[in-house]
Amino acid sequence: MRISAKADYAIRALVELAADVRRPLVCEGIAAAQHIPYRFLKSVLRDLRRTGLVRSQRGCEGGYWLGRDAATITLADVFAAVDGELLTIHGTDPSDATRAPGVTALWRAIQARTEEVLTGVTIADLLTDNPPEPAATLLRLPLGAPA
Repeated sequence: MRISAKADYAIRALVELAADVRRPLVCEGIAAAQHIPYRFLKSVLRDLRRTGLVRSQRGCEGGYWLGRDAATITLADVFAAVDGELLTIHGTDPSDATRAPGVTALWRAIQARTEEVLTGVTIADLLTDNPPEPAATLLRLPLGAPA
């Protein structure tokens, strides 16, 4: 599976915003703290703002805040905000009936497992070394291990 830079940067930006909810953070500060190209981050934050995951205010007291509590923002929400569909095959839904039945079943299984993982982890889970279940189980899986 390929994770887009946009999704990676969006998750990192949201974690940065969740780490300090007392004040707005400016784009330059988020970019520097998370080593994200500033111009790319502006585009990412625009997508996150459009979908309500962040809110913003202009001016000297302005910046970006989380649009919702970090515990309610799942990784699936983030992927949907910046990339759209979680899984497509050549731009189409994995359930396309024109594929061989075994192949279609494989893509559906991968889609279901991906959705399970991404809906099971929130931005708040990524702030702690001891995430709550089921996020702890998902985050501790060794590479290649079955769930």
